[in-house]
Amino acid sequence: MMVHGAWRRLRADRVAMVSLGVVLAFLLTVALSASGLIVADWENEVGVNYAPPSFVGGAAVAAAPAVAQQALPDNPFDPIADDIRALRAGGVEMYGVVDPLAGDLAQLRAQAGEGAAAAGVARRATLPFGGDKWGHDVIKKTIKGSETSIVVGLVAALLAVGLGTLFGAVSGYCGGVVDDFFNWFYSIFTAIPSVLMILAVAAVLQQKGVLTIVLILGLTGWTGPYRLIRAEYLKHKAREYVLAADAIGASHWRKMFGHIFPNVSHVALVQMSILVVGFIKAEVILSFLGFGVPVGVVSWGSMLNEAQNELILGRWWQLTAAAVAMALLVTAFSLFTDALRDALDPKVKA
Repeated sequence: MMVHGAWRRLRADRVAMVSLGVVLAFLLTVALSASGLIVADWENEVGVNYAPPSFVGGAAVAAAPAVAQQALPDNPFDPIADDIRALRAGGVEMYGVVDPLAGDLAQLRAQAGEGAAAAGVARRATLPFGGDKWGHDVIKKTIKGSETSIVVGLVAALLAVGLGTLFGAVSGYCGGVVDDFFNWFYSIFTAIPSVLMILAVAAVLQQKGVLTIVLILGLTGWTGPYRLIRAEYLKHKAREYVLAADAIGASHWRKMFGHIFPNVSHVALVQMSILVVGFIKAEVILSFLGFGVPVGVVSWGSMLNEAQNELILGRWWQLTAAAVAMALLVTAFSLFTDALRDALDPKVKA
C-alpha cells in the first residue's frame, strides 16, 4: 500500500519523472555499451589528432595516408653499402648469417604499412563533437566513459548501503556492548576527513582498477546509511509488531530482516540513490588525481585528466563533453532522489 502511494506521489511530480527518464536513458546507454551494441569501436582513430568539432570548423580534407618507409639512399662514401643492402634484401645479415625470420618480418612490415596507410586515408579532419589527441571520437569516448563511472557509482553505493544496513541493524537491534562497539568504529571513520580516508584506503590497496575503486568507495561510504538505519532500528525494535513476533518465537535474525527491515527499507533506498551521485563524483576525482581507473580504461575522470593538458592548447571539447554528461546525470539523479525521499516519507499524506 505504501509503495503504491509513493509511486502515485512520484508520478505526479513532473520534474521527478523527467529526471527519472534521463537516469533511465543513461542506464540504457550503459547497458548497450557494456554489451557491445554501441560504441564498441570507440578506440578507432577516426580523426586527426585533436580533430575540432564540425560546428567549429576546420580543414575539410582528410589526413594524408601514411608514407611507406623508403629505402636507404645510396652512400657514395661507403663502398660496401650497396652490398649490405642487397644481402639484407635476401634475408642475409652483413656477416653472412641467414636471418630465418626475415621473410616474416618483411611481411609484417608490409602489413603494418598497409594498415597505417588505410588508417591515414580514413582519418577525418573534423568530427561531429571533436576528437582527442589520438583521434578518438569524443562522443563515443564519453559514452564508453559513462559505463565505467556509472557502474562504479552503482556497485559502490550497493556495497556501502549493504554494509551500513548490516552494521546499523545489528547495532540498533542488539544495543549494549554491540552498539558501543559499532559506535566506536563509526566515530573513528567519521573523525578522519573523507578525502584522506579514501586516499588512505587507495594507498593500502595499491592496485588500480574498477574493482579497487569500488572497494575504496564502498568501504569508506557506509557511515551515512549506518547512522540512519541504526536510528530506525532503535525506534522500531520496541514497537508492537516486533513484540508480537517475539511472542510467537521468531528468531532475532527474522525479526531484524523479516519484520523490521521492510518498514525501514525506504531509508536504505534513498541513501543508495544519494550515494550513487556522490560516488560518481568521487570516481571522477580519484581518476583525475591518478588514483582511479588504470591506463586503457576510460571514464569521465580519466577524460578530465587528459583534458587539463588539452586546455593549454585550446582543445576544450573533451572537457566539455565529459563535464556536460556528468552534470546532466548528477543533476537528474539529485532531483529524482529528492522526489523519491518525499514520496517514500511516511509522514507525507497521499
